[in-house]
Formats: sequence, C-alpha cells, structure tokens
Amino acid sequence: MTGAASGIGLGIATALAQAGAKVMLCDIEEDALAKAVKQLRLTNVDVDSVKADVSLKAELQAAAEATTARYGKVHILVNNAGVGGGGWTDASWTWTLGVNLMATVWGIEIFWRLIDQHGEGGHIVSTASIAGLVAGGNHAYEVSKYGVVALSESLRPELATRGIGVSVLCPGFVRTEIMTSGRNLPKRFEREKTFREVPTSGPIAERINWVRERVAGGVDPLYVGELVREGIENDWPYIFTELEFEPLVDKRFAAIKQGFDRIRGRTPKR
Repeated sequence: MTGAASGIGLGIATALAQAGAKVMLCDIEEDALAKAVKQLRLTNVDVDSVKADVSLKAELQAAAEATTARYGKVHILVNNAGVGGGGWTDASWTWTLGVNLMATVWGIEIFWRLIDQHGEGGHIVSTASIAGLVAGGNHAYEVSKYGVVALSESLRPELATRGIGVSVLCPGFVRTEIMTSGRNLPKRFEREKTFREVPTSGPIAERINWVRERVAGGVDPLYVGELVREGIENDWPYIFTELEFEPLVDKRFAAIKQGFDRIRGRTPKR
C-alpha cells in the first residue's frame, strides 16, 4: 500500500486491516508512517511499514523485497501514492508523473509477478481521480491520472485470465493533505522552481481556494477505504466515491459521441 501514512491510503489500509488483511504501509513521510503504524497496531491488526520514494523505481523494488521478507506472499497491491502537481516546469512534470503514473506502472510491473507466482489470485487497485475522467486545468495531474485509468482498463482483461482483478479508484474530493503535496518534494528537485507561485488574487486564486475548501470538507478517507475493500471483494472495475461528478462524465462522453456523429455516413478514403 503506497501513500499509506495518511489520507486515502491510511483509510484503505485501515479498512483492509479491519477486514483481516496483513498490511505493509509504504510512504515517503517517516514520522507520519510511524504514527499510522502505531495507531493501527492499537487495534491488534498485523501491519508493518517501509519508507520509500515511489518515484524512484529502485526504492519501490526495495519496498517489495521488504514486503515479501515480512509477509511472504502478496495478494493485494494498492498503488495510492499521489501528489497534486504544480507549474509547467520540467521538474514539476517529472515529479508529478513519477509519483502519480510511473510509480503505478512500476508497482504493477514489480508486484503482479509476486501475486501471480503463488497461483492463489489477487487484486490490484490504483488510485486515479475523477480528474482521470474529466479534465479541469491541472495539466500534469490530469495527464497522470488519465494514464492510471488507461493502464487499469488495459490490464484488467489481461490479468483476469490469471485470476488477478484490477480496479481503478476515481475519487472526488476527499479530506486529505493533497493540497500540501510540496512538503514531500525530494531534495533532487529543490534547486528548481518546481511549483508555480500561488497568486493571492484573481480567478486562479479563487479556484485554488475553492478546491482547498472542497478538500477540507471532503469525504472521510475511511469511507473511501471501505468502498475499496468492497470493490476488491466484488471485483469492481471502477470505484467512485460520490455522484457529484457523474453529470460531467456524461457530458464528456456525449461530446465524444458527437465526434463520431459528425462523420457518420462518410466513407473513409483508403
């Protein structure tokens, strides 16, 4: 479970542990990780932790090795680590895509074999966002989340033949620390101006403040965790957290359908 020390990750870890799963929590924040493990162990669940910067493949591989050393078999992978994205700089794109998308790619590459080798089946859940289905202006973030959705859709039929389910989580606003992602910016990016300066006034400032308010009043992460547990048990391809964004998804699909309608009746030239 990556990004497991807080927010959605901790919510999912809690729900799975309460259902009887042994959980290895993985996160870049050591203090938050230690606090999460201590909190969960108070309920007598079997959890442990490993620190990793998932935007570095070698650290994710080391986390996998620590997991198998501790628990032996892996049945469930939750690719949950994520950052909110920032400005249009190489560093911002590299970090955002590294954490949100490439860590998911590498997580699946590394862990699906561990699930496959014991032949008992399993499940992979990757956290995208409703922003993985409807774009709204946070470019790098949305590109990364669309990628997670596409990867999950592509792998689902392929891994189903091996008894491994694949779900993509597309939450709306959840009460997390996503708006302060920059606190975990790796040192290798510190020399670059990775995130855009947040304006104090104007439309962009108003939009950011609106998002902050919605996140602060968002869905309880434990509720999201319970939905994910249910999604794993019932092999849901998509896991949503609320109905608020359904009209926007419908609008997008309607626009796509209109694109096909515009060329209906034409014979393509070969």
